[in-house]
Amino acid sequence: MSIIKPANRPLQVFFRSAPIPCPYLPDRQESKLFTRLVPASGADVNSALSQAGFRRSHDIVYRPVCPDCAACVPVRVPVARFAARRTLARIRRRNADLALRLVPAHPTLEQYRLFQAYQQSRHGDGEMARMSLADYCAMVEEGRADTVIVEARDAAGRLVAAMLTDRLADGLSAVYCFFDPAETDRSLGTFMIVCLIETAQALERPYVYLGYFIAGSRKMAYKARFRPLEALTPRGWEPVDEAAFPAG
Repeated sequence: MSIIKPANRPLQVFFRSAPIPCPYLPDRQESKLFTRLVPASGADVNSALSQAGFRRSHDIVYRPVCPDCAACVPVRVPVARFAARRTLARIRRRNADLALRLVPAHPTLEQYRLFQAYQQSRHGDGEMARMSLADYCAMVEEGRADTVIVEARDAAGRLVAAMLTDRLADGLSAVYCFFDPAETDRSLGTFMIVCLIETAQALERPYVYLGYFIAGSRKMAYKARFRPLEALTPRGWEPVDEAAFPAG
């Protein structure tokens, strides 16, 4: 356990979890450094820690500190230099019929039904596939730190995708995205990230934080599609070498 006291803020207490099997890479152990957010300072702490490579889940902000492994690399998109390449531009056009809006981070039954369909289709053997409506409400409401939900709806008004998003001091953070698994031709996960980048551009926020790139994990390697990309290194945030981070 460690304690940090930023200027003019309460003490922020950090804990280190015991090692458990890694959910992304076989035969590796995962350990996390984490702290809890409180409403009075949650948005500021979340912003500061996101810049240091942490991620939020519920009211926990964490960063991997794994023994003998550094595969999880925090990445972000510098939105001013982003330009959708051919594949991303094609996905954007394919979804031109969808309407996007930012709504308050309040859970709804409609969102939960979409979330449940997504989990059952994509992650049916995972813990999140067993989440109840109450569990989903907790995911949205616990630890909200200037949080919104980006919704995408079709011409009939049907919700087809949603992304829980934190507004940070220097950008937007993609917390969790889910979408209609039946809409396979739309590439909705990719589309929502492109839209989040465009939203950050419109809001003049310089970065979109995507969490961790893990080269050996199919689930996480897709983040390298969004170029240019910056990675957090021991020297600070630096541009990614495209040869080192091949697009997934």
